[in-house]
Amino acid sequence: MPSVDSYTSSGTKSAGKITLDKAVFGVEVKSHGLLKSVYQAYQDNGRRNLAVTKTRGEVAGSTKKPWRQKGTGRARFGSRYNPLWRGGGITFGPSGNENYTKKINSKAKHAAVKQALSLALKSGTLAIIDDFELKDQKTSSAVKLLSKLEAKGRTLVVVAQPTAATRLAVRNIGSVKLIAASYLNVFDLLNCDKVVITKSSLDIISTWLNPARTQKPETAK
Repeated sequence: MPSVDSYTSSGTKSAGKITLDKAVFGVEVKSHGLLKSVYQAYQDNGRRNLAVTKTRGEVAGSTKKPWRQKGTGRARFGSRYNPLWRGGGITFGPSGNENYTKKINSKAKHAAVKQALSLALKSGTLAIIDDFELKDQKTSSAVKLLSKLEAKGRTLVVVAQPTAATRLAVRNIGSVKLIAASYLNVFDLLNCDKVVITKSSLDIISTWLNPARTQKPETAK
């Protein structure tokens, strides 16, 4: 069974290690294809359609012909806003109505999160803490606690339900992201250098990603 170091609420390392659910944290990652697909889908689903171009019919200005149809020796043109000319419309440009979203089924998302958690455990970037509650709302307290957890660089803190006090304590730390266990995703897991999970949120994650863990065995008739 996979195990990892655990810490008290004050940041002191516990004497023993905590055993994790093998079906969630002990998944073998043979290929990163699924992780890549889910990661890109997360990015594409958050993409905003900001690029917009105008067609020749949408460019404002006079509709007069540049010159008469015949007799000039030049090629005929019906509009000064044709795509071949500078200042004209754009052919096949983005209209702002493009749909970049990608659909990933729940089974694939769950499998990808399991793989990301397993990689975090294997690389030694995962830590379990009894509770991450900062009632004094001080940023200095959050920094001190994270330093005891050896959290360097980008840190993802996963709690059962973020409180207002904890949010205030970490909101000014640019390298720290605080999320609820129910919003855990591949993008945040792969973009951090340290993953800190509370024990209460650990139960939520295991129940969410391993439903068989909560199912009661059927009694023999």
